[in-house]
Amino acid sequence: MIADLHVHTIYSDGLLTPEQVVDLAVKKDLNALAITDHDTTSGIYRAVKRSKLYENFHIIPGMELSCIHEDEEVHILGYFIEYNSINIINLTKKLQYERVIRAKKIIANLNKLGLDITLSEVKAFSGQDIIGRPHIARALIKKGYVKNMNQAFNKFLDKGKPAYVKRYKLTIENAINLIHNIGGIAIIAHPGLIEREEIIYYCIELGVDGMEIIHSKHSREKFLKLMDIANRYDMIKTGGSDCHGKLINGEYLLGNYYINIDTIPKMKGMIKVVNL
Repeated sequence: MIADLHVHTIYSDGLLTPEQVVDLAVKKDLNALAITDHDTTSGIYRAVKRSKLYENFHIIPGMELSCIHEDEEVHILGYFIEYNSINIINLTKKLQYERVIRAKKIIANLNKLGLDITLSEVKAFSGQDIIGRPHIARALIKKGYVKNMNQAFNKFLDKGKPAYVKRYKLTIENAINLIHNIGGIAIIAHPGLIEREEIIYYCIELGVDGMEIIHSKHSREKFLKLMDIANRYDMIKTGGSDCHGKLINGEYLLGNYYINIDTIPKMKGMIKVVNL
């Protein structure tokens, strides 16, 4: 069962709808797909509904929680979660509220710098419930203040830049516990991008179930290093493209990075038809 376990939609900072990512996954001969939008599960219902058009294709309900640990951002993926649980609904409402507050502060900072940009212009790029810095960056590009996403972040939005605002802090421990409490599996997202390796061991101490070994931004050196750590601690090893709907060299990343769920007994045993 071949699956891409890290995909974003328009419900966070992706460019494709849930229906489009499902169709693309089938086109690329995947058997399963995890919808892992940032801090929301809102896109899962539409993905599940679309998946019903295809025989033996599975949607794995997921989510990517953004955390802060000692001033470094760490993301935790949750798989097979009860995506309609009251705990998830309450958390996502809180996170969405905090994201809007942060966006307003960032926009205010940009205005002080002389950049004429409004919340309405940013929301035109978010499309759904979640507002993030990528949406602000796209608004800046449209207004002609920057040429691309990298320039928007390097000049205004990254940490230490003039428009940056700290994000609401969800702890790694809270994220792992929440995922476990709603029946899910907790995985460290793209650990090869974490600057301090000790954070990986901190997550292990907190009871994280595994790591995303295969990722579109992991070098072979990082892959081998992470594989060694995962083997030593008997961790689940997952993988995914982290596709946000951008074309890279003329094609989508979705389906180019994947795992065989048949090699992960715990995850294989949790595969089931998700009811609407």
